[in-house]
Amino acid sequence: MNEPQSLPLAGVRVVEICQIAAGPFCGMLLADMGAEVIKIEPPTGDAMRAWPPITDGYSENFASLNRNKKSIALDLKDQGDYDTARALITRADVVIENSRPGVMERLKLDYETAKAWNPALVYCSISAFGQTGPKAKQGAFDVTMQAISGIMSVTGHEGVPPVKCGVPIADFATGLYGAFNVASALMAARQSGQGSHIDASMLGCSLGIAALQTSEYFGTGNVPRKLGAAHPRNSPYEAYAARDTHFVIAAGNDRLWEKVCAVTGLEALKDDPRFVTTSDRATNQAELKPLLEERFVKEDAEEWLARFSAAGVPCAPINTYPEALADPQVEAQGWVQRTELPSGAEISTFGPPVSMSGRAFTIRSGPPGLDGDRAAILAELDAEKVA
Repeated sequence: MNEPQSLPLAGVRVVEICQIAAGPFCGMLLADMGAEVIKIEPPTGDAMRAWPPITDGYSENFASLNRNKKSIALDLKDQGDYDTARALITRADVVIENSRPGVMERLKLDYETAKAWNPALVYCSISAFGQTGPKAKQGAFDVTMQAISGIMSVTGHEGVPPVKCGVPIADFATGLYGAFNVASALMAARQSGQGSHIDASMLGCSLGIAALQTSEYFGTGNVPRKLGAAHPRNSPYEAYAARDTHFVIAAGNDRLWEKVCAVTGLEALKDDPRFVTTSDRATNQAELKPLLEERFVKEDAEEWLARFSAAGVPCAPINTYPEALADPQVEAQGWVQRTELPSGAEISTFGPPVSMSGRAFTIRSGPPGLDGDRAAILAELDAEKVA
């Protein structure tokens, strides 16, 4: 197993003052890359510790976002605990916090205060709307951010009530943006000796990943709309009904369209003026879909997937999560790993999904027990004072 010293962020110290998803995900990404992440929790713990499923007294949801970290419980309104937090921040390279704007300032742990102790500090604030502006002090959860950012307006089918994306995409996109900006700011801080304050908002990051939708609006003035599984600029490119279930094909160019016509035996459609170009097919996809499904419903999805795969047309079954996790590609990549809870019980979790030559991003430690690293953290602080 690779030792932490060989990982890209080995030697980087991160103090994470975060709960639930976006901030802890950001911290975990840095921890996976080798950073030492000390999670400061309230005495009651990160609220996600109570989220089911609970195994042997510990939340597997919490475990999925907090591997490779240490935990210390501090009441930041208590002077002694405040002094401990200050000492940790003074010695850190990075702070991540996801309180509402103004909270860290009231606690006297905000960026302006912290940079006086530690000028090279990279300080990442994750919030709903950002540190400034008329909504800055408002809180939010993933579903409210999917609503206000426009994500829910293009999710689902026309004529049905609004639905959110099934994955908490606003939370996790913001965590990704946060981790990327922290890593970038660390490079600048190492060169200049001056840190920076990163303002990562869930609203901004949710709009940022909607580049195709915002550019469609800017370029045409048209309001992006719900398309279900379809695509605004490609067809056939969605879910189709076979005899037994649905499956997906994605023929995103003319060459692949010709292969679809060959596999289905609908060669005449190639010359149909409604479907000649990619633009034509996208415009007339409501007419194209039933023509394809008339063929698809004669055989099972597995048979169509085999034919399209053999022809080189991108296609896929619509997997449940058990089916996705059991895919042989997932096994070959080694993404599902075992980790140990503080109780000693072992669970499965989805590990780091990106590889890097010469490095193996294994799970070095499972999720920490609440305040489980207090003694070691305080001992290290004392040793550094002596040094």
